[in-house]
Formats: sequence, C-alpha cells, structure tokens
Amino acid sequence: MDVARPSPRLLDQVRDRIRFKHYSLRTEQAYIDWIKRFVRFHGNRHPSDLSAPHIEAFLTHLAVELNVAASTQNQAQSALLFLYREVLAYELPLLTGVSRAKAPVRLPVVLTSSEVARLLQALAGRHRLFGELLYGTGLRIMEAVRLRVEDVDLARRAILVRDGKGAKDRVTVLPDRLVEPLRAQLHRGGQLHARDLRSGFGAVWLPQALERKYANAAREWCWQYVFPADSRSCDPRTSIERRHHMSDQSFQRAMREALRHAHIAKPATPHTLRHSFATHLLESGHDIRTVQELLGHADLSTTMVYTHVLNRGGRGVISPLDRLADHPDGNDR
Repeated sequence: MDVARPSPRLLDQVRDRIRFKHYSLRTEQAYIDWIKRFVRFHGNRHPSDLSAPHIEAFLTHLAVELNVAASTQNQAQSALLFLYREVLAYELPLLTGVSRAKAPVRLPVVLTSSEVARLLQALAGRHRLFGELLYGTGLRIMEAVRLRVEDVDLARRAILVRDGKGAKDRVTVLPDRLVEPLRAQLHRGGQLHARDLRSGFGAVWLPQALERKYANAAREWCWQYVFPADSRSCDPRTSIERRHHMSDQSFQRAMREALRHAHIAKPATPHTLRHSFATHLLESGHDIRTVQELLGHADLSTTMVYTHVLNRGGRGVISPLDRLADHPDGNDR
C-alpha cells in the first residue's frame, strides 16, 4: 500500500525554488529571514491565509515604525513577492497601500589619491593585495573574492568578471604593478590546492550546470579561487567539506582598522575603492563610456554620478572669495 509523503515545509519549498532559480546563498538567507519576520508579524499565520493588505501592512510597519532604509524595505518586498508568485503560485495585485521608505540621494564617498595610498599602506599581507585589486580594477568586493584562477589573464593584463551584477560578464583592466603580486598569490594558492588534493579534498564549489557538465572540473586548478579561505568549511547547502573563498567580512574588518591607522576621517567601505577608481579615471581624462564599461554599469546615468565629485567640490566652480586675491586693493568691507 502506497503511503502519501508529507508535503515539504514552506521554508523548504522556498529554498528549493530559490536554488532552482540559481539565486545566491546570501539571497536565500535574506529571503528566508524576511519570510520568517513576515509570518511572526502576523501572529504565525501561514502566508497562504494572508494576502496583499497583510503584505502592505508589514512593509508599512518597516518604513514607519522601524524606520528602515528604502533598500531594506525593497528587499523585504522582493522576498514576499517571490514567496507568493514563485512558491505559492499566487499573483498579487499592485501593492498601492504601502508607505514607502524614502531613498536618500547621496553622492558616493571618494578618497583622494593620497588617502588611497595611505590606506593601502596601512593594510598588510593579502588584504593589501586585495585592497589594491579593488582600487586598481574597480571590482565590487564580492566580484573580487569570487575571482577564479582562469579569470585572471596576467599576459593580457585583464580580469574577466563572470556573472557580475545583473548576471553580466565584463572585462576590466589589470594594473601592471599587480602582475607579480598576483602571480605570487596564485603560487601560494596552488600549493594550498595541492595539499588539499593530497588530503582527499580540493573540489571547489561550482554552479550546478557546470558541475553536471564537467564532472571533474571542481578539482582542476583553473576553477580554484584566487583568494582561498585559510581553512576548509562545510557547504551550508550540501554539507560537503570544501575550501571556499576568502571572507569578504575579513577584508571589511581589516579596512576599518586601516582607516583608523591612516587617520582617514571618512565613512569609507570597500565599495569606496570602486568609487575612487571611477572618479580618478575621469579626473585623468578617460572617457566616461570607457569607465561605464569597466564598471559594468547598464545605464550611463549611474556612471555620471562620479562627475559630481571630480577634482573640486561645487562642480569645479571657483568661489568669488578665492578671486579676491586678484584684487588686493579691495578694502570696502
């Protein structure tokens, strides 16, 4: 006699659907967290018993009572829309009753060339190389930690960014002064990989399609990370012990410490090095379309923001006070 199998729990269904869509682990973790918070907000009622007004009430609560940032509210909305459309197969009407968190319009924080030099000097070891890579190439921090050996072309002085933001590939510049340090980093990584292979490990995580297509690719050197983690860890999805890439959080901590040592009084983050890369290229006369391509921006208007922080404040305007030096006789105060 056939026994009916129990239906998978809601969150397991969400995880399965996210993995089917090949979303990142971080997106999976964020979506699961927002769905849990949504359910708790409505007294642990099952989402199938809730509808658009309940979603609107939760999102309004985030903006009005918790005062979250607009990006945070948008992420929560994306998670709930995914739940209803992709998992529960319920098409929601337009969410018109949501009080929106206001998105501030801010210019990016940019370091001067002198500040970048001081910051990089305050970093040590592979964190210094990693910081130089971010500033020298304009990579996002996750693009840099996920770099694989085959993506670094030392001969052509180029880096291939695979599956960047918007699921797009692009090529960016590799500075000449990073060629030898990266060669040394790859040598160290190769020795670490050889030890892992001798210990019965050495298989790196690959997207499922690649893992199925190339059965032995995970152990090949070309697929290993340029910045491997110091130790192996268990994959949270499969429980397989592997060597993952360096943690982005370790560099974030190192950069905060370096900012203090360098006495740089700006709220800089690793992304600031990308902003500085773009701004300094424009300052040196490079075409904005070239900068757009190197950064991987889909819209030129995104790159245009850097024109507002070039060289001088106030769009490069010279204050009339500074022109008074040309008229030393002006004494009518």
